Amino acid sequence: MNAMAQDFRGMTLALSKGRIFGETLPLLARAGIVPLLDPETSRQLILPTSREDVRLVIVRASDVPTYVQRGAADLGVAGRDVLLEHGGEGLSQPVDLRIARCRLMVAVPQGFDYEGAIRRGARLRVATKYAALARQHFAEKGVHVDLIKLYGSMELAPLTGLADAIVDLVSSGNTLRANALEAVENIAEISSRLVVNTAAWKLRRDLLEPVVRAIAAGVAANDREGEQP
Repeated sequence: MNAMAQDFRGMTLALSKGRIFGETLPLLARAGIVPLLDPETSRQLILPTSREDVRLVIVRASDVPTYVQRGAADLGVAGRDVLLEHGGEGLSQPVDLRIARCRLMVAVPQGFDYEGAIRRGARLRVATKYAALARQHFAEKGVHVDLIKLYGSMELAPLTGLADAIVDLVSSGNTLRANALEAVENIAEISSRLVVNTAAWKLRRDLLEPVVRAIAAGVAANDREGEQP
């Protein structure tokens, strides 16, 4: 453990750049946590905040559960897709933040008879970065698949003949339509969750609980505002 990690005795929160970071900021502000640097312009990966006892670490979205699980961060914000793929061991999920909402779906080229292929027992080639989730989904349906692990531009796989279908996150569906694909099956509803290291929750609850409560209050306030006519 380096000197910076040894010297810090406060709370560490793991976040990823982009949409989740931006939508998390108002919720953190309710807990009095405001980053003093912008991760989009700063080269620093450990960001100080308006609270001396709280810092942010900026990591890849897929790495947030690992940082929290292994105690490098006390709290984190991660999509449910990442948590399901990761497995969630050593983590609790006290708050559904209800941000970055989308769906994990099966998509195929327009005109592809997906249901017919399922009925015939065809073996499908499926491209995805969610290998564990896709494997479980198709196993539960009794469908044989060859999984192809990809990390980006998933829509390209069916267009080039690499795969028959993809499993990916879908928000508006515009990217699918632009590439002549269509979503045919919903696997899971996705939103971002606040995750907590279970050991830290037991040992440092006096520090963590006020922040968790403040963030949960922010989510509840957003819900009430959304219900207003």
